[in-house]
Amino acid sequence: MLNPSIMRKIKYSLMLLPAFVLLTLAFCFRETSSSDSDLVKTIVKALQKDHYEPKSIDDKFSKELFELYLKTQDGDKRFFLKGDIDSLKEYQTKLDDQAKSGQFEFFDKVNAMHVVRVARAEKWYKEILSKPFNFTSDEFLEYDEENPEYLNTEAELKSFWTKNIKRQVLERYYSKVNKQEKALERKDTTLKVVKSNDSLEAEARQEELKSHNEWFSSIKKLDHKDKISTYMNCMTEIFDPHTGYFPPQDKENFDIRMSGKLEGIGAQLQEKDGYLKVASIVPGSPSFKQGQLKAGDIILKVAQGDAEPVDVTNMKIDDAIQLIRGKKGTEVRLTVKKPDESIVIIPIIRDVIVIEDSYAKSMIIVSEGKKYGYINLPSFYVDMNDKFGRSCAKDIEEEINKLSYDQVSGIILDLRNNGGGSLGDVVTIGGLFIKRGPMTLVKQKGYDAEMLGDGDGKVRWDGPLTIMVNEISASASEILAAAMQDYGRAVIIGTPTYGKGTVQRFIDLDEEYPSGQANPMGALKMTIQKFYRINGSTTQLTGVIPDIIIPDRYRYLKIGERENKYALASDKIKKANYEMTAEWADKIKKAVANSKGRIASNMFFQEIELLAKKIEKLSKKTKYTLNYNEYKAEMEQNDKDNKRFEELMKTVTSMSLENTSEDNEQIGKDESKKRIKDEWNKSFEKDIYIQEAVNVLKDLN
Repeated sequence: MLNPSIMRKIKYSLMLLPAFVLLTLAFCFRETSSSDSDLVKTIVKALQKDHYEPKSIDDKFSKELFELYLKTQDGDKRFFLKGDIDSLKEYQTKLDDQAKSGQFEFFDKVNAMHVVRVARAEKWYKEILSKPFNFTSDEFLEYDEENPEYLNTEAELKSFWTKNIKRQVLERYYSKVNKQEKALERKDTTLKVVKSNDSLEAEARQEELKSHNEWFSSIKKLDHKDKISTYMNCMTEIFDPHTGYFPPQDKENFDIRMSGKLEGIGAQLQEKDGYLKVASIVPGSPSFKQGQLKAGDIILKVAQGDAEPVDVTNMKIDDAIQLIRGKKGTEVRLTVKKPDESIVIIPIIRDVIVIEDSYAKSMIIVSEGKKYGYINLPSFYVDMNDKFGRSCAKDIEEEINKLSYDQVSGIILDLRNNGGGSLGDVVTIGGLFIKRGPMTLVKQKGYDAEMLGDGDGKVRWDGPLTIMVNEISASASEILAAAMQDYGRAVIIGTPTYGKGTVQRFIDLDEEYPSGQANPMGALKMTIQKFYRINGSTTQLTGVIPDIIIPDRYRYLKIGERENKYALASDKIKKANYEMTAEWADKIKKAVANSKGRIASNMFFQEIELLAKKIEKLSKKTKYTLNYNEYKAEMEQNDKDNKRFEELMKTVTSMSLENTSEDNEQIGKDESKKRIKDEWNKSFEKDIYIQEAVNVLKDLN
């Protein structure tokens, strides 16, 4: 939940003032800067000019922005009262005018109010957690997560906080009691002291206090830039959910995710109790090679070479990471506290770090004496800053070549949880499986649809092909799955996909809309096109419906584009000129029928279907017990159900997996590479979805 505050720099002494005085002072302290004013006016101009389906900046837009921004500030209705919202309603139809003129009166008033309400809640939770809870009363917390309502009085809101915190402590308390009881049953010798229930309850409250302290600390760390970014993103979301504002730092992080590489030291970091802690070291990275920095170390200070070090204690993690990142060949010196409390200074020369987990990988599945290829593609990545750099299209072709060399009898392309990426690369990848033809139709505002396709006449894989998708597969994943389905080239297996049928590009605001300001404005990720299947229909909202639908534990949850209020509509256009690959039609028909029969009689999939319905039921729950015995009964039933499921899944036969010949050569005697690849292979060893995809390949042969 996002509950940021722009007022964290107000002196602590102001927090002691009466609420109405604080609110007045906070409001007076804020003056609209010229950079903020230029930013909002530039974003409005860009949205109107470049968006695929621009909206009028009018009273309707104003009402939507009013509602959406308040939701980002207090979506769970934990801070504001109904009276607070009523006092802001004068702005409901003014926000369009404020955006055009570069004013932030509503923004300032909400944030000033938010500071006061957060301070009130902070006082409440500390008071609530200072006293023991009684878990014997027949008491309930009633809360509709889908449609929470603002409460009328402070007494009602404090009661909600009390019950909500009590529920969270109850969960921790039960876990502690249950753990101790099981240890006693096992006669666990590591259990040195048997604690009383009162002691366990006190521990649970203390842990919850720590959790709340961290939450409120994160609220206070969000600064003015964070808050402005949130407000800008509320404006862009009204145009559609995939248009967004990226401050310069966020754009850099996006580029790193897309390229799968960054220049730095190769340490995964996390914020813990105000400290920057090393979570893991990327194998082969500068930190890995230097050898001194280890998981569990705490970074206290960061220096650029021999410059003065900067204290990063209690610094926002994003700001600290910016200090640690840097250009290849430069030195960063980290002042680090080791687990033994010793303090050391570690010099590391930065380099390009390749994040291998983000790249395509393959393995071979051996079944009934035959080999089948498996390729996992986490995203449609591309190096936006280097046209000769790494791309998913090049990597997929390379993985296909590896598998072909090992003479596999079919290939599974796994696009599960792949949220999309490079449009150009998905067109190229589609061309690896057909001779030539369109892959998608792309329509821009004011123009007829343009066909994007493959025309090189070369096929890298002409054998049996299955493509795996799920509810998170989106955008580029949907283009590829839809095209292969429309051509009759592959069997699509999984659950209906996300339903994102739009294309975005980044617009550098400083380049395209220069304001003359010294501070960079950042970028807009703008929806500029809609894409369509080659049959003329769209994946927008509907997604891709697999040829074979397999039960999934999350299939009944509200996930997908269709759940977003501001999603663009679904429509149709004239289909492209293409020919189906008739050679696969009969085999695909037979494979689909056989698979449906196997799934219907498969006890594992039957159990997953039951679990999916249970998860759906839990997602609609609005009443939560605060009675220990009732909660215990619920948890014991859940444990019983989960154990039955886990025991059943243990009986799944492991697949026989091996590396490609080329991967084995590349790994050679490098134990770290071998361990990483073996662990990756092992993570799929009992994946029953992949096992069914292999069965489909067998039917296609």
